[in-house]
Amino acid sequence: MKQEMMTIISQIKIAPKIFELILKGKLVKEMKTPGQFLHIKVPQADLLLRRPISLASIDQKKETCTVIYRVEGVGTESLSLLKKNDFLDVMGPLGNGFDTAFVKPNDRVFIIGGGIGVPPLYQLSKELKQRQAKVVHLLGFAKKEVIFYEEEFRALGETYYSTDDGSYGILGHAGNLLVKARKVGEPSAVYACGSNGLLKMVEQNFSTHPHAYLSLEARMACGMGACYACVCHLQKDETGTKSKKICDEGPVFPTGEVIL
Repeated sequence: MKQEMMTIISQIKIAPKIFELILKGKLVKEMKTPGQFLHIKVPQADLLLRRPISLASIDQKKETCTVIYRVEGVGTESLSLLKKNDFLDVMGPLGNGFDTAFVKPNDRVFIIGGGIGVPPLYQLSKELKQRQAKVVHLLGFAKKEVIFYEEEFRALGETYYSTDDGSYGILGHAGNLLVKARKVGEPSAVYACGSNGLLKMVEQNFSTHPHAYLSLEARMACGMGACYACVCHLQKDETGTKSKKICDEGPVFPTGEVIL
């Protein structure tokens, strides 16, 4: 983990309250695993805690990385006001990302995402395509107007959508997409990121799968495992006293390990 004042290459709104932020700096050389995140200092003096934001895309050659975030409060609102050539204090990359080392050519892989949990799955999908896997994207959003990166995901593999209001794709959550996808064939690997409800659905369906992984979201303070502000308990711990830290031991965990 390192720290750098990275340069903003661009920032654009790609959907209502959703922003794509591209950063440039030497720190990108450290970014090698999809699913890791950056700890970004909001440029506002009274906001002391950094914001953890997942890496959506990494370009080692250009030394650029992309994050996608949703404006939800004062911190992210302040972040959204930054412009090209502004600087941003960034720590990272942090956390353990998605394991793809075992994936072989032609493996059928499910990538399941919901809402603002979708961004880290884009870099993951790019790397799986490089491994010549057959990727199936199952993505859920609240409604059509908040969908982003549709063309980018479709360029990487099969892509299916669900929306809570039925305005695009099928009606309902991404679990409905999963039912249809499994009829075609079971996956060699499963990767998921999204709401707690979505992760529980994946956990229930793939709790014993040897290669199924969940990326958890959590409020964080230090982001490095020192403060124990983002712990989750273990499924097989009968004492209820053992836990793992989402920031440095996660945010990605295999199914069957932690309590959601």
